[in-house]
Amino acid sequence: MAEDTTTTTEEVIEAKPETAVPTEAVTTTDAAAPADAASATTATKPAKRKKAKRSVPSGQVHVLATFNNTIVTFTDGSGNVLTTCSAGACGFRGSKKGTAYAAQVAAERAAQAAKQQYGFSRAEVFIKGIGLGRDAAVRVLGNMDIAVESIMDVTGIPHGGVRPRKARRI
Repeated sequence: MAEDTTTTTEEVIEAKPETAVPTEAVTTTDAAAPADAASATTATKPAKRKKAKRSVPSGQVHVLATFNNTIVTFTDGSGNVLTTCSAGACGFRGSKKGTAYAAQVAAERAAQAAKQQYGFSRAEVFIKGIGLGRDAAVRVLGNMDIAVESIMDVTGIPHGGVRPRKARRI
């Protein structure tokens, strides 16, 4: 019986090196596979092309001037937003956001970005609201060499009033 056990142990010992060799081969193959997979994925990815610089020489400027903030938005002719900026985004906080100076700074920043990125040079201006930044934002456009073709006030006007009270019953 001892001989049977010895031979079994020898068979196991002989089997271990055989199994160890394929394991090493498998790890070598696995290590090589990700490198091949990485090169294969980079080869199949299309090369990224540089975006063509979009030129929008004329468009619209929407100014929303409230008592608490002023938002200036530059759009193309169909209303797609190009750049936007607000007094709050320029670092003004609290009641300072509603001032004319804050509106001026916001309009300058938005106009600068529109000119640099899109070559913006002519604008139709739409003003909404009754805040202090109405005039300041439009004045900035002239200072930034953006020709103002028209100025429209699109502030909402109530019509028909509020619903009347119900009739008194006696």
